[in-house]
Amino acid sequence: MARNILILGASYGSLLGTKLLMAGHNVTLVCRAKTAELINRDGTEVRIKLRDEAVHRAIFSRDLPGKLDAVTPVDVDLSRYDMVGLAMQEPQYTNHTVRVLMIKIAAAKLPCLSIMNMPPLPYLKRIPSLAGMDLEEAYTNAQVWERFEPGLVTLCSPDPQAFRPPEEAANVLHVGLPTNFKASVFADEKHNKVLRELEADIDAVTLDGHDVPVKLKVFDSLFVPLAKWSMLLTGNYRCITPHEPQSIRDAVHGDLKRSQTIYEHVDAIARRLGADPQDQVPFAKYAKAAESLLKPSSAARAVASGAPFIERVDLLVKLISHQLGVPNAEIDRTVETVDLKLNEKIVQGGSGAQ
Repeated sequence: MARNILILGASYGSLLGTKLLMAGHNVTLVCRAKTAELINRDGTEVRIKLRDEAVHRAIFSRDLPGKLDAVTPVDVDLSRYDMVGLAMQEPQYTNHTVRVLMIKIAAAKLPCLSIMNMPPLPYLKRIPSLAGMDLEEAYTNAQVWERFEPGLVTLCSPDPQAFRPPEEAANVLHVGLPTNFKASVFADEKHNKVLRELEADIDAVTLDGHDVPVKLKVFDSLFVPLAKWSMLLTGNYRCITPHEPQSIRDAVHGDLKRSQTIYEHVDAIARRLGADPQDQVPFAKYAKAAESLLKPSSAARAVASGAPFIERVDLLVKLISHQLGVPNAEIDRTVETVDLKLNEKIVQGGSGAQ
């Protein structure tokens, strides 16, 4: 049975969208009017490398069994959908039209699967040791999440690395590291039934007889997606330096021993919250994957291009570590560097506008 999935965000969201379309489900991407017009005219193109193949395959939405359309936030008809995917960067939810749509999604009580690096606040409230913590400071506007029932929001670790090639149109996505989306379950079994259905359908897809990477894997544990925090704090946020951004590879391998210390500290925080060591990814495996990540992280690229706000998982982990009584000087230093660079951009933007 074809499910109808609404995905907020047409860039990274088009990767999950393409996997769902390949499995015969229907997808609506929520984006800006210009991008929606482009997608409705030409569809999307996701480039992905299959195992044992030397070059990326271009997968076009128009060739897939599922139906794709794109709309602006004001044009969404929520009565059509079985589930919502949250694939925008966290600061984008503060946009007025997106906020209005979020209020409607919360009121409709639709299950929401987040593939953001920044976990939505309602999801964190499902973890008993975080439910009472003061974490709002890490969010661009925590009020966006106030109306959501925690049990209706789950997190899917956005492990696949993908980017929109700057020289290409806005409907093209290039997958650099085709790993899996790892989703935690919802509170309600009827929503988990849909989630596991999507998991099985995506898993069954082949292309010219070949398996297609980037699966959706569903886990009973709420802590599996938190394994990404160690990677973000060790690599992604350390791409942001006081000077020019560095690649994830250089951030991790520039001082491997220091990187391992940060990684293991964040893993230990997750275990304090309730994660099982089996929920986590060994440092050696991450360090190996980081060898092929030759670009700065999306957060570092955003800061370098003048963004006044980015997702702040670094600050979130700092707040959690301090409230658990296990602060870490390296994490505090990373947060300080990110704050400094963001403030620098705000000041530059302010003086440039006068």
